[in-house]
Amino acid sequence: MKETVLYIKAEKDTVVTNTKVFLQDVVTMYSTDKDLVKELGQQVFMVVSKKKREKFVFSVLKLVDMITKEHPGVVVQNLGETDFIVEYMPPGKEHRIWEWVKTILVCISVFLGSAFTIMTFNEDVSVQEVFQKFYLLVTGREHTGYGVLEIAYAVGLPLGIIVFYNHFTKLKIDSDPTPLQVQLRVYEQDVNEAIVENASREGKERDA
Repeated sequence: MKETVLYIKAEKDTVVTNTKVFLQDVVTMYSTDKDLVKELGQQVFMVVSKKKREKFVFSVLKLVDMITKEHPGVVVQNLGETDFIVEYMPPGKEHRIWEWVKTILVCISVFLGSAFTIMTFNEDVSVQEVFQKFYLLVTGREHTGYGVLEIAYAVGLPLGIIVFYNHFTKLKIDSDPTPLQVQLRVYEQDVNEAIVENASREGKERDA
């Protein structure tokens, strides 16, 4: 009996907007048996219980298990990722005005931040002198002590750090890994690769 080969390909990250996710939503399938592909495509892969943005991580073995349970005679060949992410994004109406407002705010923040960075660099990273010259430029008189700029700087700096790192105790803005966690994973991967390479060069690698 001739075996039926099914080729599957999953992307690293797939975004879905329906709570009921079908197999065809998360993986691309190909086989000479078109009826098999159509039937598997309508198979329910997962159901999102909470209607909020969330990311789920799966192994390709789950796909293989689901397919072979329904069709034991099918040989599955994976051409995509071994581990993949399914991101649920709740459907919502487009708010073009709000999108424009956010874009403008980001542009203003980048402009002011870049200007402030250049000014502090030219003043040998002296924030106090930059503030004094700014007061003199705007008001026409020298400023001593503390004002609105100093207070905003003192409040905005730690607040910006907390928002950027997206992790303060158990509170998080979203489920994405923080920049620190990403860098730790990159460091962990580099360490593991270095250990493997060192073992191979020193002849300590164990094989059959």
